[in-house]
Amino acid sequence: MKLPKVRELLEAVKALTHKPYTSKFPFKPHEPYPSFRGQPEYNADRCLGCLACEESCPAEAIAHQDVIDGSAPKRVMIHYTDTCIFCGCCEDACIADHEGIKLTNNWELAFFERDKAFETIEKDLQLCEICGSVIACKDHLKWIAEKVGELSFASPTLYQSRLKSL
Repeated sequence: MKLPKVRELLEAVKALTHKPYTSKFPFKPHEPYPSFRGQPEYNADRCLGCLACEESCPAEAIAHQDVIDGSAPKRVMIHYTDTCIFCGCCEDACIADHEGIKLTNNWELAFFERDKAFETIEKDLQLCEICGSVIACKDHLKWIAEKVGELSFASPTLYQSRLKSL
């Protein structure tokens, strides 16, 4: 019979005398590193509904639905957390100073039912007064009018949205 190696004996002694390598997870929450990329979350106040995050998502984890039925048309922005790869492209593409959707430190994403693994926000839509088709979200039109300045008075849609905000 061969004797155990000296290295294995040293490891066994270290394991008995030192703290364990694992964290105390169930009793104390795990603190991720500051540069950790966790689940993206929408900021309903800052999101413009411009769909830049949807266009830039490589995993197609962001979608939208335009609900025109009823008195107040809405755009529902949907983030599917089960297909998201936490790459941060949505935050980088956000035109609202990267504040409309932001990566968080939320990493505990266990779901018992997969159909509940999504997050939604609603934004008001501006429809064309002639044909009734979707133009853009009202917040997005306000943002464009602020960026363009006085030139927004050349477009009737931007002009109306700017007057409503005044």
